[in-house]
Amino acid sequence: MKTRYILFAALFCLALHSCVVMSPKKYKALVAERDSLSMRANSLFDTVAMLRADTMRLHREIREAQGNYDALKGSYNSLNDKYGALNNNFTASSSKVNELSSNLKKREARLKEVEDALRKRDEATNALRDKLQKALLGFQQNGLSVDIRNGKVYVSLTDKLLFPSGSIVIDARGKQALEQLAVVLNKETDINIAVEGHTDDKKVINLGQIKDNWDLSVLRSTSVCRYLTEIEKIDPKRLTATGKSEYQPVDTGNTTEARAKNRRIEIILSPKLDELYNLIKQ
Repeated sequence: MKTRYILFAALFCLALHSCVVMSPKKYKALVAERDSLSMRANSLFDTVAMLRADTMRLHREIREAQGNYDALKGSYNSLNDKYGALNNNFTASSSKVNELSSNLKKREARLKEVEDALRKRDEATNALRDKLQKALLGFQQNGLSVDIRNGKVYVSLTDKLLFPSGSIVIDARGKQALEQLAVVLNKETDINIAVEGHTDDKKVINLGQIKDNWDLSVLRSTSVCRYLTEIEKIDPKRLTATGKSEYQPVDTGNTTEARAKNRRIEIILSPKLDELYNLIKQ
């Protein structure tokens, strides 16, 4: 503003000086030029003021934009870090899923193999039962039964079918039953054979070498094994002889009929399960 006054003063002095030496016409022209210059100066001053205001506004907007940019950049960096962590987790999870999926497929394949082996075992067990029932049909009215328990075939023979009372010597009728049984077993070489002797709970008295029910159950079991191996020529490696005495009764009643059921020889036949065991161990 001060500069504007100085300029006006200079122009005014110049005009006064000119009045002394110039004609009125030139004086008017000079005054007109002065007024034009004054207007142009005012316009320039206004423009400068406006530019200064715009400059200040632009600086303010730049600072705000810079602040927004810095904030956005910070958010971007944070999101980028989170994305990197998520991507790493995704990669690790994807790898774990692939590993689990592969293991699941292997387990499913093993499960199918085990199921197939069990199915084959059951089919073989059922077929063996059917063969034995057919071969021993004539003895089923004399205290012989054939059934399946826990995937094994049980041939149960009452003591009266095999032995005289209190004896461990197999009689003629018993030998006929064991002979028919051996016909099937000699054809089914993949069958393991366990012979179990069982007694009732009546104590043994005065039977010479037989001291108690343990002796009686074991000796009757070994008599059957000896007949099957020595007479019927079944491979001894396939047989196991055990005595259970009175401790695994099929009838816990205290009657003559119950005791008769408990005095028995059970021949337990089971397919060899090496293949199945190998599958389970894998």
